[in-house]
Amino acid sequence: MFCDKCGGAVQPGQAFCSRCGKQIIGPVSAMLPIPGRVQQHTHLVAILWMALSALNALAGLFLVVLGTTLFPHLHEMPNVPPDVPAGFLSALFSTIGILILAKAVCGFIAGRGLMQHDPWARTFALVLAFISLFNLPFGTAIGAYTMWVLLPAESQREYEALVSARAA
Repeated sequence: MFCDKCGGAVQPGQAFCSRCGKQIIGPVSAMLPIPGRVQQHTHLVAILWMALSALNALAGLFLVVLGTTLFPHLHEMPNVPPDVPAGFLSALFSTIGILILAKAVCGFIAGRGLMQHDPWARTFALVLAFISLFNLPFGTAIGAYTMWVLLPAESQREYEALVSARAA
């Protein structure tokens, strides 16, 4: 089923691996796939995306609650100057909170897609990884790890093999 040198797919009766050229010895059906980087790390990447998304969801909820409850009543508090832009701060914190919540939802979707080996999940997770590079320190670490696992062309072939194995 798979080459024992490179992990490439081998058809029954094939004498040489079409990917690396290694001679196939023995019955093809007895060969087991060698887990590659994608197969070994995809589940961990998915869990990390879900964990980061949970933290982002908490932060986003906090900012939305802060923007909708504290800032509209800022002028009612003692020792607050009258020229504080409460409306602007309320809108700003609420908007940032909603954006962070949207990023959290995207992270949950990417994590679920990677766990299920959905065909679109690799691309979605890579886009999210590039965006998360600016989210220091955890987003940067998870984004770099995601790119290390999923970005190389070899990883694309291996992920496509996982997708096709799941579909079969």
